[in-house]
Amino acid sequence: MKNQSFSASVWREGKWYVAQCLEVDVASQGTSEAAALKNLADALELHFAPPSATEVPKVRSVTVRAA
Repeated sequence: MKNQSFSASVWREGKWYVAQCLEVDVASQGTSEAAALKNLADALELHFAPPSATEVPKVRSVTVRAA
């Protein structure tokens, strides 16, 4: 994958820093702002990595009651 830049919003929740990508629905956390951003970068790399299933996934049906 070529290098690509994304914008991130970072805030503190208790003892954790949360980093959320503004362009893609991916977020991560860390004990410092730098750690949260590093974890977000790792999560984005995984998000864009091509899937490689080790076995064929099972498709299931889920039924929910609407309010």
